[in-house]
Amino acid sequence: METASTQNNECPVARTLDVIGDRWSLMIIRDAFDDIRRFSEFQKSLGVAKNILASRLKALVEVGVFDVRPASDGSAYKEYVLTEKGQEIFPVVVSLRQWGERFLFEPGETRSVLLDNASGQAVMPMEVRSASGAKLGPLDCHRLRRVDGES
Repeated sequence: METASTQNNECPVARTLDVIGDRWSLMIIRDAFDDIRRFSEFQKSLGVAKNILASRLKALVEVGVFDVRPASDGSAYKEYVLTEKGQEIFPVVVSLRQWGERFLFEPGETRSVLLDNASGQAVMPMEVRSASGAKLGPLDCHRLRRVDGES
């Protein structure tokens, strides 16, 4: 999914959007967090055309977000299972969800809510925190160009 224009880009946001930045890829990943694993289940849940679903799943496998495994029930089907790399996208999906909950629904409008399995309570809002634990906003941060291994 990387394009020539951004694969050499030093911006992590641009590179991330190349991999998971389109609607269908993110919706597939969201469904995987809800334990959907089979092509037919993704297709039924999302209502996406089969060719689009196939191309997105293939690309997500190629970049290491999903592994393809034999079906856990022993059938002839295959399953798409999030890798560790794919699991690490969870905070991104939660942040998008919480932004949408806050700004895209009218009072009284039905929506889904993400609950903590242990407590049954809604998940706390995501926040960016400093190394010391202080809450940070956009004006509290800056970007620095660096090479891995440099301080």
